[in-house]
Amino acid sequence: MLEQPVLTVRNLSKQYGEGCEHCVDTQTQLEKNYCPVCKTIYACRDVSFDLYRGEILGIVGESGSGKSTLMKSLYFDETITSGEGYLADYENGETNIFTESNQMKRAIRNDILGMVYQNPMLGLKMNFSSLSNIAEKQIAAGNRHVRQMENRSYELLERVNIPLHRSKEAPKNFSGGMQQRVQIAKALSNNPPVLLLDEVTTGLDLSVQADVLDLIKQIQRELQISMIVVSHDLAVIRMLADRTIVMLNGQIIEHGLTDQVLEDPQHKFTQQLVYSLL
Repeated sequence: MLEQPVLTVRNLSKQYGEGCEHCVDTQTQLEKNYCPVCKTIYACRDVSFDLYRGEILGIVGESGSGKSTLMKSLYFDETITSGEGYLADYENGETNIFTESNQMKRAIRNDILGMVYQNPMLGLKMNFSSLSNIAEKQIAAGNRHVRQMENRSYELLERVNIPLHRSKEAPKNFSGGMQQRVQIAKALSNNPPVLLLDEVTTGLDLSVQADVLDLIKQIQRELQISMIVVSHDLAVIRMLADRTIVMLNGQIIEHGLTDQVLEDPQHKFTQQLVYSLL
């Protein structure tokens, strides 16, 4: 019997604009993923993939390829135009999460998904203490035991190597690397089966990048969380991902085992991406 994916996405599309007769049906008149006639942007076009339990799936592509739109769509920060998504940990994977009510989507975000944004300001309240930031996600999921939440927050801060004497400090006082680690702690607070990480090392110094990547790898190994990691940096994907998807102009153009995609790229764009680093 085949293993059920923890997340299944089918034909996810997200467009900005109504579309017109030039682009709606065929999308052949597009410049990359943009219609020059009606100005519609097709950010994601028929994106389908599976994520398995305990797996890290990498998504690479140039700026504007649709990677971040896909992540925002999965976390309900964006409303998709069309498509289906199923989570094994929600309604036995039988209900399309994208057609659920806003209330149910909030519950899915709080209980099943964790998100680490490229910009920590999107994931953290910068003036609240780190402790309060982590507790906030637990409160949103219905936890009302103050001592329990406090202990969980301390435990997570310790896990992500934030000194406990700084737990009452606001993230605005922290370095970029520490802010990302607080975001990771917050995302993990309710033991989500799926963690989404969007360009989490962009803008960090190399040594700090290495620390954050080591932390992600360690957490995945210990907790067996399924992760989707978006990056334009192939070194990050090579280090973390079991399988990799390559996106271009809103579409998946190549996918496979990470080693296979990076060692023997089939699509011309992937070849350029890989060889530009050699």
